[in-house]
Amino acid sequence: MSRVTSAQTPTGNRTDGRHARHADDAPPAVPSIPMSPEADSATGTSLGGLVREASTHLSTLLRSEIELARAEVTDEVRKGVKGSIFFIVALAVLLFSLFFLFFFLGELLSVWLARWAAFGIVFVLMLLTAGLFGLLGYLRVRKIRKPERTMSSVRETAQLASRRGKH
Repeated sequence: MSRVTSAQTPTGNRTDGRHARHADDAPPAVPSIPMSPEADSATGTSLGGLVREASTHLSTLLRSEIELARAEVTDEVRKGVKGSIFFIVALAVLLFSLFFLFFFLGELLSVWLARWAAFGIVFVLMLLTAGLFGLLGYLRVRKIRKPERTMSSVRETAQLASRRGKH
């Protein structure tokens, strides 16, 4: 009668999750991958064929992912454009209503000044406001930089692809 220790169960398995090894146990067989371009007798496909098939599937998958992203972005841009039309109309109404504000200011100033001087002051005020917003716009546009990270990533990808093609 064999003696069972506290660390083992009667089936030979240890209670701590590890398997007890007996002298007649052999390590499990590991399937091998043929390292030559010759056809594998079990599947009939060579290693080169498998690699070619895998790269074809990967290429198809990447193209599909890019197409999906393009479709999603296109749909979202369309929604944004349709929604922005209302903002454009509101901006146009606001801009046209500013004429009335400027006429009001000119008439209001004409109570204390000559009419030509009042409208001259409003005109200079409009020019200064336009100049200020033009300067702010110029300063913002000047800060725009080219997409350095994207460009370097594309360069690295191209270098990796060219190296892979040479090997």
